[in-house]
Amino acid sequence: MKEKTNRPLLDSNLLSPPVSFGIVNQQFDLSTWESIAKDSGKGALYARNSSNPAAGYLEEQIRKLEQAEFATSFSSGMAAISNVLFALLSPGKRLVAGKDTYGGASYLFTHALPKWGVEVEMVDTLDHSAFEQAIARGCDVLYLETPTNPLLKIQDIKQLSALAHQQEATVIIDNTLATAINQQPLSLGADVVIHSATKFLGGHADALGGLVCTSKERGEIILSHKEIHGACLDPMTAYLISRGVKTLALRMKQHNENALALAKWLEQQTPVQSVNYPGLSSHSHHNLAQQQMSGFGGVLSFSLKSGEAGVYNTFKRFNKVILASTLGSVETMVGTPSTTSHVECTQAERQALGIPNGLIRCSVGIEDINEIISDFDQAINSQDKTD
Repeated sequence: MKEKTNRPLLDSNLLSPPVSFGIVNQQFDLSTWESIAKDSGKGALYARNSSNPAAGYLEEQIRKLEQAEFATSFSSGMAAISNVLFALLSPGKRLVAGKDTYGGASYLFTHALPKWGVEVEMVDTLDHSAFEQAIARGCDVLYLETPTNPLLKIQDIKQLSALAHQQEATVIIDNTLATAINQQPLSLGADVVIHSATKFLGGHADALGGLVCTSKERGEIILSHKEIHGACLDPMTAYLISRGVKTLALRMKQHNENALALAKWLEQQTPVQSVNYPGLSSHSHHNLAQQQMSGFGGVLSFSLKSGEAGVYNTFKRFNKVILASTLGSVETMVGTPSTTSHVECTQAERQALGIPNGLIRCSVGIEDINEIISDFDQAINSQDKTD
């Protein structure tokens, strides 16, 4: 009989991972207990030091999706980002990043890491020459986010990774907006992939978590840091996210289709100043996005000609579109950078990052696209008649 290759993630016939809320295993003899405590024996000692079954199941799901050697989970996306950075950096090290990073990561770059003695240089996200010069001045970690949140800029993972590896730097990619369905950073040269699992992976706005994929050697360093700092994922949350991952490919197909359709429609509307979505042929890095992505994701952003006042009026008119401080759910949601991606930043910091006050970020859901467009139509185009 031919051996099966599609083996289950767990040594079990269960279709869903077991959810165990126990934090410790009872021990029955001291020698075995000591062996486990020293990591030389098999078995779980304490929940903070090893994944619970549900978290282990989720980690294996994302490890396979990202085609990585190792994966570990965290209590939030920011826990994943901060633990990776503090595990791989130390005082005297140097990090290079683009200016267009998620606000929480940007806060770490501008406030937390410099206080810890890490030198940080943030350069124009789309300026390859600036990256080349910054990396040449010394680089231990290159941190990239592509597509960026909320301006949807695209960075060349392959080229920038090659530059960083010349300096023996570790390349970290935030793959939250693309997901492993649309983009495979490790195959393009990245060393570490980070996800806010709260977003598209979970997909239902009911679970907070983070995931990291990398090599086994680097993963063990990150895992040791995580265990000491305690940013572990609880069993029920891990179960909810892993259940979401089962429908990820199907959901992303609809997110991709709906976002592209809405972006094309928005480009044709008189009140709209500009639309940011890598799937549009008008996007400055559309060709690059086509090369390194198989789909363009479910997030777009756009600006209104009426500016910040127009945003306020538009938000008042939405009937079905939800105003919320997250993305990646099955429902269509909108927000502004000051209430979502860059809430941690001051207005001056957002302006310095090139984020206009009149920008609307939209996480396009999987509803009927005609219903989505209809709600945007009455919210945006009614302004000409009433304002």
